[in-house]
Amino acid sequence: MTTLDAHTGRSGTFGTMMRRWRLRRRLSQLDLAIEAGVSARHVSFIETGRSSPSRAMVLRLAAALDVPAREQNRLLVAAGLAPVYAERALDAPDMAAVRAGVQRVLEAFDPYPCVVVDRGWWIVQANPGVAVLLDGVAPSLLERPNALRIALHPDGLAPRIRNLAQWRTHLIERLRREVASSDSPQLGELLDEIDSYPGGYDDTHDLGGVAVPLELDTRDGRPLRFLSMVTTFGTALDLTAAELSIEAFLPADDHTAAALR
Repeated sequence: MTTLDAHTGRSGTFGTMMRRWRLRRRLSQLDLAIEAGVSARHVSFIETGRSSPSRAMVLRLAAALDVPAREQNRLLVAAGLAPVYAERALDAPDMAAVRAGVQRVLEAFDPYPCVVVDRGWWIVQANPGVAVLLDGVAPSLLERPNALRIALHPDGLAPRIRNLAQWRTHLIERLRREVASSDSPQLGELLDEIDSYPGGYDDTHDLGGVAVPLELDTRDGRPLRFLSMVTTFGTALDLTAAELSIEAFLPADDHTAAALR
């Protein structure tokens, strides 16, 4: 069965799509066969279209290739099978427990900044503590807020970040890993855009610290230091829930904790 991948705009059979994922993971057919517990001959037959995979085989191969849930759905559809993961709007009745969980996390971290972002880094929700981060950010960046644009755009948070090169390197490398994992053109475009912003890179890779801090000046010149912590729904079977990330910025020193109380 040939299908048009709505995510990439490319048409292809299941076999060609699977081959793209295999090459992206830098695996030979034999490597994939070993990982999936099948014969290399069977993998070859599937890629060339000589064999049609079962639902279980699609999911086994997808697991061996570490294919994200959304792309697993696309592989199933390309194989002529029904997708396994549902996708509901966050405000759907069935998502009440997810909304409640997100709200509890946001409230628990207040007065420290905490944001909820989706798979494209669009900010879905935030607590009142983010005001210290958004203070002075250009209104145009807040019309449809994207966390990475707000953080690194010259009209965003970047001019107030003391360790901009270090923080920028951290975020860009994180986004680069997501692009490699998801094969998402949208994330690829965002990476190209963010990478074009000024700010430089920090290639020192000092591994002596606990984590990469966000060192920030308030608009009145007070220095603040944060460590970020990311929370996700580890057992989510819905794509919307699975692709949400809750990022909290916790005080890295007593001065910052006192300044935010």
